[in-house]
Amino acid sequence: MNGAHFEDNIIRVNVGGLKKRILPHMLSRFPETRLARLLQCHSMESILELCDDYDDTEKEFYFDRNPSLFPYVLNFYNTGRLHVMAELCIFSFSQEIEYWGINEFFIDSCCSNVYHCKKIKPEEQEDWDDRSDGGNTTCSFDEVLEFYRDATKFEKQPLGSMRRRVWLMLDNPGYSVVSRVFSALSILVVLGSLATMCMHSMSEFILYDSEGRQLEDPRFQTVEHFGIGWFTFELVARFVVAPDLIHFFEYPLNLIDLVSILPFYLTLLINLVMESSPALANLGRVVQVLRLMRIFRVLKLARHSTGLRSLGATLRNSYKEVGLLLLYLAVGVSFFSVMAYTMEKEENDGLMTIPSCWWWATVSMTTVGYGDVVPGSIVGKLTASACILAGILVLVLPITLIFNKFSIFYKRQKQLEIAMTTCEFGDDLREVSSINLRNYYAHKVKSLMASLSSISRISHSEHSLNESIR
Repeated sequence: MNGAHFEDNIIRVNVGGLKKRILPHMLSRFPETRLARLLQCHSMESILELCDDYDDTEKEFYFDRNPSLFPYVLNFYNTGRLHVMAELCIFSFSQEIEYWGINEFFIDSCCSNVYHCKKIKPEEQEDWDDRSDGGNTTCSFDEVLEFYRDATKFEKQPLGSMRRRVWLMLDNPGYSVVSRVFSALSILVVLGSLATMCMHSMSEFILYDSEGRQLEDPRFQTVEHFGIGWFTFELVARFVVAPDLIHFFEYPLNLIDLVSILPFYLTLLINLVMESSPALANLGRVVQVLRLMRIFRVLKLARHSTGLRSLGATLRNSYKEVGLLLLYLAVGVSFFSVMAYTMEKEENDGLMTIPSCWWWATVSMTTVGYGDVVPGSIVGKLTASACILAGILVLVLPITLIFNKFSIFYKRQKQLEIAMTTCEFGDDLREVSSINLRNYYAHKVKSLMASLSSISRISHSEHSLNESIR
């Protein structure tokens, strides 16, 4: 074939079964488009580079494309402008006009704003999700894979299968009925220990000897000793069945378990030292401090609460937002404390110094409002109103970011719990049934592409800036 011959000076096209006839002079107005380039073809090879098939007998070009979108292309050749209907999928339409070699600049002004808004908005939302998931957060896929890696460590250990079942029962409250019962009993012991600590401070439950010295209530001692025994059993059991003994205390919840029982044993040690050496009676103050440390037992509830674990992960990964919040508060407190001092120093005894005004400004900006110190003058009350309004704005901005992160971490904790609950291990760990490795790979590629896209946008912005400076 020496060239494409057009009978009656008409080009015949077949787009997915939709047959149309087009005049060449209409195509030649837009020489960069795919159909116009057919006019320049002089061989079968060059024609097949632009279309999917060519019928030499019918002189017809075949394109394997969506026939419902081709009328928009024909309308473009007739009018020179593109129009986008509201019911169209923007991304399919964008791919289609890109295939036909039609630039988005030809979209008419009546459709341009809607088209670009619909196209850009999902991309910005994905970029925001990637940024909010940022580099400091831990991917739920990685957490699940880490869990399965820990589970595989039992394969080469003595009594590995039995230890793995006990490990799952202790660390995953929803794994089985036994683990639920164990978790419920652990929660009851924690609550009972905290209740006895609170009741011990109440005058109704305080006992005294004949000399007026305070005694320990034997009922509270029984509950305390049982709680310590239970907490010690929990920690030892988890340590014995842990997949990695070396890194056992690197896990925050295991450290909390250790801190919850350590004060009791240190108190016993100090009491023994005090009995053997009366000169060390001042150590009794250390005992009082150690008893106060029993309040850390409330953190043991985090092992049984998804919300508490999510809160801890959020605070650990939101130090920038928390620092921003403290910075805003510090600036506001410094500013309004000086204002209050200037307005009220001669009329209000509670606001006679700037440090005392710091307390007032902190209480006002956080909208606590104890009412122990209040301004009396009209100007002082206006300053207090501005302080309260500023405090509301200052607190809302960073807290919104922290709440978004909490939602992300809560969702990841639930995903991890589901993976741990539905896991099934036989004699060998041959497959990871709860993880879609394709999704994991896609997630990693998406993160990489998002990073490269961000770098590209930054480089383009810097280049544009340099050009504008020149």
